[in-house]
Amino acid sequence: MWNKQTSPFLILAPMEGVTDLVFRQIILKAGRPDIFFTEFTNVSSYASEKGRENALERLKIAPGENPIVAQIWGKNPEHFKETASALEGLGFDGLDINMGCPDKNVNKAGGGAAMIKTPELAVECIKSAKSATSLPVSVKTRLGFTFTDEYQTWLPTLLSQNLAALTVHLRTRKEMSKVPAHFELIPEIINLRDALAPETKLIINGDIKNRQMAEQLKLEYPGVDGFMIGRGVFENPYCFTDYQPTIEDLKNLFLYHLDLFDKESRLPFETLKHFFKVYFHGTPGSAELRNKLMAGKTTTELREILTQNYETMVK
Repeated sequence: MWNKQTSPFLILAPMEGVTDLVFRQIILKAGRPDIFFTEFTNVSSYASEKGRENALERLKIAPGENPIVAQIWGKNPEHFKETASALEGLGFDGLDINMGCPDKNVNKAGGGAAMIKTPELAVECIKSAKSATSLPVSVKTRLGFTFTDEYQTWLPTLLSQNLAALTVHLRTRKEMSKVPAHFELIPEIINLRDALAPETKLIINGDIKNRQMAEQLKLEYPGVDGFMIGRGVFENPYCFTDYQPTIEDLKNLFLYHLDLFDKESRLPFETLKHFFKVYFHGTPGSAELRNKLMAGKTTTELREILTQNYETMVK
């Protein structure tokens, strides 16, 4: 799957509570990336009888999403093996191990970015996943847990595992998203990849807003194979295309979102409110409309509020 991509390929970043089945279909309609990633699935949940139903809900795929990569996290090698063995049968084209999530609960459980502090365990988890599947195995991580220079030892540890792809978020766990991404380190990261694992696809993540920016970065750093867009979808859900949506486009996409939410979402209604700014921002009346939408308690109410206030916004 990775070798079929033409560089620079674009990926929708995995985001907890965001890139679920519903929102991926929104992006699919607006203009798909070259590769989708799912939100995170805990391998220990999949490996337990109690948690498997929830894990399988997270791993549902809609028609048209392939190629799509399942992102998994945890710290138990045996659970990685069990989960990895099931993913091909669920329709995935690859699996990615999250070793960069900064969430406190995930880190407290030993997963996500906490794996940077346990490199031997990280390697064991990668090997366990690879032993159980024919799917390509990749990793998404950060420069380090506390200090940026940790990448000098951490990334070689990962690159020595013969990964299909490695995504590097250009910040540390401590930095979260509070500082600009460290683009100045890209040349050194390319050199590490070229020296240690030239067949591993290198993907850069952090502060990449749209296709145009990715193409410009490719010119500056030709050794990068792909770019992952996360928060950029909140500024423009059409960010994987060259299309500039109209207010009407965004309104219709929002209504489509509500329809899909009614049919397919596993999330509570309140989570919808995180998405209002995706569709309504930057135009006169959009902030007022969002405030009114925040008072809605059902998708029916949201549709009614939009109908009552939309004309004011577009005048």
